[in-house]
Amino acid sequence: MRMETFIRKALGLKAHTVVKVEEDDAAGELIVRVERLGYRRLRCGECGLEAPAVAPTRRPERRWRDLAMREHLVQLAYAPYRVWCRRCGLRVERLPWADKWQRVTHALARAVAQLARELNWAAVAAHFRLNWKTIAAVVEGAVLWGLAHRRWDPLHVVGIDEVSRRKGHQYLTIVYDLARGRVVWVGRDRTSATMTRFFAWLGPHRARAVHTVCCDMWAVYIDAVQTHLPTATIVFDRFHLSQYLSRAVDDVRRQTWRRLAGRDKVEFKRTRFLWLANPENLARAERTRLSGLLRLNNPIVKAYLLKEDLRRFWTYRSTAWAAGHLRQWLWRASHSRLEPFTKLAQLLRTHRDGVLAWTRIRVTNGALEGMNNKVKVISHRAYGYRTPWAYIANIYHCCAGLPLP
Repeated sequence: MRMETFIRKALGLKAHTVVKVEEDDAAGELIVRVERLGYRRLRCGECGLEAPAVAPTRRPERRWRDLAMREHLVQLAYAPYRVWCRRCGLRVERLPWADKWQRVTHALARAVAQLARELNWAAVAAHFRLNWKTIAAVVEGAVLWGLAHRRWDPLHVVGIDEVSRRKGHQYLTIVYDLARGRVVWVGRDRTSATMTRFFAWLGPHRARAVHTVCCDMWAVYIDAVQTHLPTATIVFDRFHLSQYLSRAVDDVRRQTWRRLAGRDKVEFKRTRFLWLANPENLARAERTRLSGLLRLNNPIVKAYLLKEDLRRFWTYRSTAWAAGHLRQWLWRASHSRLEPFTKLAQLLRTHRDGVLAWTRIRVTNGALEGMNNKVKVISHRAYGYRTPWAYIANIYHCCAGLPLP
């Protein structure tokens, strides 16, 4: 098989053919020259319909990068025709090997999109010897195509969380399909306007399928869900509550540290992990040291006992028993004279129904938090993004399971 025939079949050309393959030794490139085949009809570059006539003038010659052949770069050279379309008028023909405005072929664009899910754009650009902006354009085009052609599955269990985009309290709101473990929607900021845009995109018909929403205690998320999903159950999962609890224990530890002096301060040094970790995860030496610290009459001991007592809440299967235990714990925390636990008790009392929903619907945002870590890795491996859309496009590309064109 000749190289011209091989390239023609690989590109899937019907109305075009490869007339010549030239080798540029200085640049290390293969120049593949393409021409129109006979008088076969061309397609409109706007609507894709067959054009009945071809204009006498052509556009200047353009070049498109294709997949490399061993160490040689491959460039397609062709001067596109102008065609008369019944619907669109005079337009440039549609090219079967590349999208409109693109400078790379479909095959190279697909290879770039696949590798960009694993590496940062600069590394992909270096691998394919392309410009960084070309990689960004290919990925964004693949994301837009994937969003338009992805298969829609009904949403039943939704997770909502925010991720920091850059310094200065700039966030992105990410909505996850917890049943399938993928990103559904990404929006700028974490305001009520952001949630309004999400529910406008979701629509009332799709929203009726959602029966469970797992989120943290951010008031904007709660108000939006109660407004747009009045029949859905809000669940405050174990991960976020444990996070609030650990933060309260750590605040008490810091206050205790400031009040200690002398030998007591030396013994208390480097004990943060002991107070926050679960006892079963400690080594024997760490458990021995913790037992000695629990004999001290310090506020941190009371905070530690409150933390361990609340951990029992997650073992209940009965909502009635869990409600009784939570009620007793809230009373003890409110009367503990520990300010962080007093505030935590007030927070849990305000969102008591969402906390108790855990006993009926054991949905957790653990998968969501794991996906959030992946989202942060996407940002870190690129050392940040200049625009929010570039970051959002990469999140969709790596975490939404979109089909590739």
